[in-house]
Parts: sequence; structure tokens; C-alpha cells
Amino acid sequence: MGHALAPPVLELKGVGRSFGPIQVLHGVDIQLRPGRVHALIGENGAGKSTMMKILAGYQPVSSGEVRLDGRPVTFAGMDEAERLGISMIHQEFNLADQLTVEQNIFLGRELKRGWLLDKPAMRKRARELLDRLECRAGTDRVVSTLSNSDKQMVEISKAMLRETRVLVMDEPTAVLTRAETAILLRQVRALREAGTAVLFTSHKLDEVEEIADDLTIMRDGRVVWSGPAGEMDQHAMANAMVGREMSDLFPPKTGQPGEVVLSVRDFAVPGFSHDITFTLRRGEILGVAGLIGSGRTETFEGLCGLRPARGVVEVFGRPARIEQPWAAQALGLCYLTEDRKSRGLLLRKGMRENLTLQALSRFDRGLIDTGAEERALTEAIRDFDIRGHRGALVGNLSGGNQQKLLFAKVLLAEPRILVIDEPTRGIDIGTKQQMYGFIRRLASEGRAIVVISSEMQEVIGLADRILVMRHGRITGELGADATEDAIVKLAMGVAPLRTEGETTA
Repeated sequence: MGHALAPPVLELKGVGRSFGPIQVLHGVDIQLRPGRVHALIGENGAGKSTMMKILAGYQPVSSGEVRLDGRPVTFAGMDEAERLGISMIHQEFNLADQLTVEQNIFLGRELKRGWLLDKPAMRKRARELLDRLECRAGTDRVVSTLSNSDKQMVEISKAMLRETRVLVMDEPTAVLTRAETAILLRQVRALREAGTAVLFTSHKLDEVEEIADDLTIMRDGRVVWSGPAGEMDQHAMANAMVGREMSDLFPPKTGQPGEVVLSVRDFAVPGFSHDITFTLRRGEILGVAGLIGSGRTETFEGLCGLRPARGVVEVFGRPARIEQPWAAQALGLCYLTEDRKSRGLLLRKGMRENLTLQALSRFDRGLIDTGAEERALTEAIRDFDIRGHRGALVGNLSGGNQQKLLFAKVLLAEPRILVIDEPTRGIDIGTKQQMYGFIRRLASEGRAIVVISSEMQEVIGLADRILVMRHGRITGELGADATEDAIVKLAMGVAPLRTEGETTA
């Protein structure tokens, strides 16, 4: 780079970490330097979260040492790490839902004037921090009423309030739109310019390529590559993460769609979408693309009985009234939610209880047949390569393994039509490849599948046909040879609306 690097402010030296008999980190080294962004990548379960928690004082090491300014240090906990200038932004929001934005930002660090809280000063400072992030949420809004992206901006504001020397960011862009991500990356650059050492984790390798100065890649609890980020392109990163060639990310499109199994005409979800008309065929993967706010998710929630809706729906050639999710399931139509943590899975329960919940009647013998449930779980673990102790709470599984379990849970209800919303949000590239294989396999077995996704490459790589939505309407339909450019034009309203029966090339 032409000049000597500053010495590390925080580093791990030969760090190991075990939980009982299970060793999750093996001799890990990493160095975080002031004024540099260090990206940490790896598959789910590679050990990234454990490593970040050690750096931020949440967990102790089992072997090796943590060094701060070149000297070994043992943090008594996260509070001591924060006092020493180390902050962590969690993937799972660490916010008090019933308090306001302002109260969350200053929680434990309230400004006072004499004996009283200095509310005007806190409100002014909170507004300044949010404005830097271009977040328009009111400082008096209760956090539970915010969108996920606004909650993430509140988390980042909390960290910016502190005199942070080291900022550890765990998947900070997972819930953000492209525009919000661009704002966040600008703030990361500003922190770097101010001399902060930033550890940045993301499954989005384009972000890593854009923002990182240094890069560490982990696999199975070990560092497999570390060095200047400029020495690795996205393809090389992906190969190092999974230990195999990733050129075949999407399975081949071998499907021969059969008869129409779902027909939707003049369908509307009040307040979200209208004039929705499309068909879906057996063995087909239909992609649904569009910008955030286009009404994609709400339309299909309405179709699956999760929202009030109206219109003409035929399932397997017969008129259908679907006003409840169980009515959809009875017709063989199932919905796999984008929000696996709060709507898809019971995080405080085990794998077995989660797996069988949607198909419980199959295991009811007067009492629940737990033996049959255990056999079903064994099959699901095998068929979907779910990794983790089978007795573990689901909340302790990695994001990718939670998604595989949610998949297995929905499929236990034996759907013939499956709507999958954001199938790979927040999961690593190796697990993505597995999920794409699962989805194509289901189509080849004769199921009809809708995939709703914000990732255009995902829609293009998976779908046999693509619908594009904008402002609650379908603006175009594209074939399997669709391009990102064609999708963007339809999503932004710069291509003509389709006419009935016409396909936009």
C-alpha cells in the first residue's frame, strides 16, 4: 500500500473455544487495525459469531489470548469491552421494544442536567445520529412499531453514540434494501476515515468486495485464508468459504411444466395490490421480482389466507375460497415465510416440535406419537442436511440450518403448490446452493413453486418464468432468459405494462 500499517488495536492470537466436548474454534488469529475495514466471511456454522462474541467480550476464550493494544486482556463481560471502546452490532436486534427510539439509543448512557434527564439534548443528539444514517424514524416512535431496516439504523446509532475504537458488525445489511445498504456503507467509510477499526461480516460478497481493506475467511472453525481483500474476487471468496468450486450455483432448468394448477384473476389485497392475474403450472418455478414495497409478499400472503383478499382463484381447476391458512393447506397450498424467526419457527423449542407443528394430525394417536416424530426428524435431518445437535433449541441453530428446518416443516404438510418468500435471506453461499437444489428437486417431482426474492440473480437463476411487480401491479412477465436490466426496467416503471397474454421479452 506504500505505507506501514498501524499496529492492531484488537487481535486474537491462537484462540480456541469449546462448548462442552464440541470445539468450535481452532487456533484462530485475526488482527483489527485502526482506520481499516476487516471483512469476516464463512458459511453458517463456520465459527464467525463465536469469534465476534469473543472480540466483543460476550464470551471468554478456551485457549489462546485476546490482545488490546498489544497486551493480553480478559474482558469481564460486554460492558467492560464497551468501556474500553469495543462495540458490537448484533444480527438479532438488541433493542427494548417498548421504549422509544431516543430511549434505546441512550439506554444506560442517559444525559442529565443536574438530577434530571436532559431530554432536549438527548432528542437533539438522537436526531443528529439518525439523520447521518438518513433514517426518518421519529425519535419518539416506540421501537416495536419500526420496520426492520429502521431498527437496524437505531442499533447503528447506539454504536455511533459511543466513543468506539472497534466496531464489530454482524450481518448489518441482512434486513436492508439496496438504498439503505448504500447509506450504511457510507457510514462505515466515515468511521474508517475517523480511525475506527471495523469488523464487517456479510453473506453478500459484492458488499465485502466493495468495502473491505482486509479479509479473513473461515471454514469449520478455522481460518482458511487471511490477507488484503483486493487479492480475492467474489468467485475465489465463495470457493474458499465452501471448499469446493461454486460455478454451478444454480441447478439446470430441466423442467417441462405441465397443466395449470393455480389460476388467479382480478385478484386484490386491499391496500397492497390489485388487478393481479397469472397462472402457475405443475413442475414450474415462477419467480416474482420487484422492489421493496411492490406488494409481492402481501399479494401471496393474501392468496394463502394470511391477509384479507378478493378475486377469482382456482386450484386444480376448482374455484377456491381461501380465507385462512389452514384452508390453503387443505387445498395443498403452503406458504414459507420470509420471517423465519418470528413467524416461521418457535425459537425456544426443539427441532422435533418445530418440524411436526404444521402436520401434527399425522402424529396424533390420541396422544402425540413422539417416536414417529423422532423418525420424521431423522429423515428431515438426512434429506435436508440439517446440521446441529438434534436436541438443541432452534434459536441456537445457524440461520442456514433454521431455513432448512423451516423448509422441512412446510414440506411435511405435503404441499402440491409451494410459495417460498426470500428462500435464502441471511444464509451463506454454500447453503444457498443446497436450497436451490432442493427447490429444483421439488419442481422436478411435480410440485408447482412460486419464489419471491429481492435478489435478481436468484430469480433469474431459479425461475422458469418471472413476474415483475410495481406499486401493487404486475408490470411484466419474462421468460427463463430474463436479464437484470429487463427486470429493473419493469420494476422501475420504465418499460411498458404487459397486455394480457403477452410476454415481455
